[in-house]
Amino acid sequence: MQAATEYQHNTMQIHCKTIGALAAASALVAGNASAEIEYEIHTGYTSEYIFRGIDLGNDLAEVGVDAATEYNGFGLSAGVWATAFDSPAPDDINSEVDFYGEVSYDFGWATLATGYIYYWNVGSLGVDDQEIYFSASRDFGFAEASITYFWDLAENGGGNNGYTEFGLARSFELNPCLALNVGTNVGLLTESGCDHFTAWTTKASLDWGFVENAKLSPFIALSIALGEDNGTAWAQTDNEFVAGSMLSVSF
Repeated sequence: MQAATEYQHNTMQIHCKTIGALAAASALVAGNASAEIEYEIHTGYTSEYIFRGIDLGNDLAEVGVDAATEYNGFGLSAGVWATAFDSPAPDDINSEVDFYGEVSYDFGWATLATGYIYYWNVGSLGVDDQEIYFSASRDFGFAEASITYFWDLAENGGGNNGYTEFGLARSFELNPCLALNVGTNVGLLTESGCDHFTAWTTKASLDWGFVENAKLSPFIALSIALGEDNGTAWAQTDNEFVAGSMLSVSF
């Protein structure tokens, strides 16, 4: 795969993406015992837009809405995530909108999920993309472990662009209004025999429930570059430290 093609593919987001809005929707499903639909609106700011270890720009402003429910034991969630950020020339991609949905089921020994993501990149050089993903997670008490495989559906990727993330997460309740969340994940590129690790990302956030159904979540994150393959966009990545905050309201 050519480096330029790989770079275009990876100017698509999920996260935090994989690193935030989907996690928020999944949390709503987990806490929903009835068939009622629950919603969350969130907005925030991050000093840099880091996607799978790649720096896509500075001053990321975001807003999104998620909906979640449960039907016959299946968790159902969907949402939209929109951004604006300062992209370095000559990329000319300064806005992105993602649409996503997920179905999950808790089998007891693990929770399995599958989902779909459409990345709409707004800009003259923006390349839209689509992914489906499959994940498995289990709470071991000391932490929740997960593995997620992303499969690119777009023809412009030059292949399936398989990408895997291994994650660990833990939440600590400090008091009834404050919780500390810590998560870490490692990315693995699995495409056409050029398998290699891409980045190791660790994030810590504080959830402050300052009023009922609303919380403010300042956070910091560190991304350590692991990619060394000159045929991919990760060959030129650096270690990155970012900080920001998220405001969310559920109803």
